[in-house]
Amino acid sequence: MAGSGERARHWRYAELPGVDLLRARYIRKTFIRHTHENFVIAAIADGVEVFHHRGSDVSAGAGALALVNPDTPHTGRAGVPEGWRYGALYPSPDVVAAIAAETTALRGTPGFASPVLDDPYTVRLVHQVLRAADEGNALAADTLLRVTVTRLLRLNGGRLPQRRIRTAGASIAARARAVLEERMAEPPALQRLASDLGTSPFALLRAFRDAYGMPPHTWLTDARVRRARLLLDAGTAPAEAAVAVGFTDQPHLNRHFTRIVGVPPGAYQRERTGPEERKVVQPDERKNVQDAS
Repeated sequence: MAGSGERARHWRYAELPGVDLLRARYIRKTFIRHTHENFVIAAIADGVEVFHHRGSDVSAGAGALALVNPDTPHTGRAGVPEGWRYGALYPSPDVVAAIAAETTALRGTPGFASPVLDDPYTVRLVHQVLRAADEGNALAADTLLRVTVTRLLRLNGGRLPQRRIRTAGASIAARARAVLEERMAEPPALQRLASDLGTSPFALLRAFRDAYGMPPHTWLTDARVRRARLLLDAGTAPAEAAVAVGFTDQPHLNRHFTRIVGVPPGAYQRERTGPEERKVVQPDERKNVQDAS
């Protein structure tokens, strides 16, 4: 690997609908607090990843899996100087639920009980899924994906908790979230948002953090990147997507997108245009993009 040695590729394989795929090696990379709509199944091949999850830092080293349920705030960074190399699957809740219903006895909404699982065999399975997708081997990719998810649910599966009972604070947080979603490009200041909802700024901060695991401004950045991904998937140019979701310009989208998704928006979008244009992204060659403010 040239330069810093960092590489990443985030892509989809048409024969695995509802699943995003990632291969990466990071050394200095830091993922800010964010969430995914899908599950995260990250198989560590070398090094160590540290990520903040439900109030504490946890580590996943070579031969272990980092497992995150949908809509769960988390971070990510290297746990050793040499960084970490991994492959990841991001299956949608529908994909996981369908596999769980067919192959396990889990009832309710399935999920992962622990954020880290030491299981070199499943780590190898994840990388085999990625290899099969790379080679266009649909039968192998689909089969191995189902085997992987089934094994993880049997070893580390559980029922995700139901949404908490509605409280006044949760209701205020949900209303604030709705306002931010509707006014994503031009959000109100915290004082104005709290006033419109009939509460104080600090009460709103507490309620929002309790409900969504992060303050409103952090949640908004995460939501903007999620919406930008949808726009990029639909063919919108990165510069247009940046303005549409409320970033000042494309460099701001580039910076936040890379710190959450792991690759710049242009590289992310190219992977969805067809296999003939796919290539490995080298973040070290895009350092000016990641450092843009």
